Amino acid sequence: MRLPALLLTAALSLTAALEYPLSQRPKLLPMPYSPRLPFPNPPRRSSSRVCVVNTHGDGTTDDSLSILFAFHQCNDGGHVLFLRDVTYIVGAAMDLTFLKHVDVDIQGRIQFSNDTQYWQENSFRFGFQNVTSFFVLGGEDVWVYGGGTLDGNGQVWYDEYARDVFTLRPVLFGVDGLRDSVVSDLKLRWSPQYYHFVANSSNVVFNNIDIAGDSRSQNSAKNTDGWDTYRSRDVTIMNSVIDNSDDCVSFKPNSTDILVQSLVCNGSHGISVGSLGQYVEEFDIVESIMVSNISMSNGSDGARIKVWPNAPSAMSPDLQGGGGSGRVRNITYEDMTVNNVDYAVQITQCYGQRSLSLCQQHPSRLTIDDVTFRRFKGTTSQKYQPLIASFACSSAEVCNGIYALDMDVVSPSGTRQAFCMNQDPRKLDVECTDNYKG
Repeated sequence: MRLPALLLTAALSLTAALEYPLSQRPKLLPMPYSPRLPFPNPPRRSSSRVCVVNTHGDGTTDDSLSILFAFHQCNDGGHVLFLRDVTYIVGAAMDLTFLKHVDVDIQGRIQFSNDTQYWQENSFRFGFQNVTSFFVLGGEDVWVYGGGTLDGNGQVWYDEYARDVFTLRPVLFGVDGLRDSVVSDLKLRWSPQYYHFVANSSNVVFNNIDIAGDSRSQNSAKNTDGWDTYRSRDVTIMNSVIDNSDDCVSFKPNSTDILVQSLVCNGSHGISVGSLGQYVEEFDIVESIMVSNISMSNGSDGARIKVWPNAPSAMSPDLQGGGGSGRVRNITYEDMTVNNVDYAVQITQCYGQRSLSLCQQHPSRLTIDDVTFRRFKGTTSQKYQPLIASFACSSAEVCNGIYALDMDVVSPSGTRQAFCMNQDPRKLDVECTDNYKG
């Protein structure tokens, strides 16, 4: 959507901050670790440049022109304000990668339309797996906060995906090329797919994010990861609550120097490295990751590393691959409490491949090294009992340096067994067995 066209039709109020109170910028309190780079801390924006986004107010008419106009008018030094107790409808894809030096104060609700045909044809594509997004946020020195809600209108997408697995479902919060920025104090609801996809970005902080939104029909809300990072570094995710049905956080290819801490995750597939090695011509890197102080309940995994083997494999008709290369290195998971989680820890270089013998015949081309799990506690579910963990490497040559220390995790019957394939059991504080369940 081009600015000259929207200038003819958009409505905007330029007003003093006294007329419409602005939210205070959130205080960022990192616990237990501070990130590698200092948090962004720009000067306050001008209180005389406040762009209040108008709405049609009927709950159906597209407000995206007014939204874009506000962003252009108050970019580079101002505030964009979404009013409290107001619902804004977004029915057009918005490119917000031009932003700089701006505060975005979302006090109300932003809801994306349920026109699935339009969004499949016009949402932004990231070129990784099937990721698209309603909008892309990028630029530098952008602060987004305010306590409001982004609503992805996900139910129509959950039902559509159940009919056709090749449906392109948008990410609720798409980030591309964002630098030195903060996203905080928001509620995210009913995303069609991932809640966040963070690509090509650096020094970005996500703080105090509340994620939830299950399906109201028999069709599950699938692939609703809390965050996926991709080709990004120095991303911090902290102090948040995630109630979803896929990865709580996932580190996709070329994610480095990532800090994830102080999260409460429920119903998820864990905090995951990967999946990696999906594409033959790609070299995937995930390294220097710290995950600390996590509560993980009612999920499939606590900590997880998932790598495709060096053989064609398929998780589902719309997710298949194998044969890629790369490395996973310098990964730490610590201080995780699990409750009713199927596996406290799962490492697999056989992702998408159910035959372990075939996986070992074609060892992964992606290496795993220098990975530590420490100070885990809690109880797993009954699903894989007596196992509490699985360490499945396709060969010792491409997967070593794995440590599990101070593992105070038991199955409901009190066992501490773990499936170990191509592992040094002396480095694992579990009872290794070759009894595979999965």
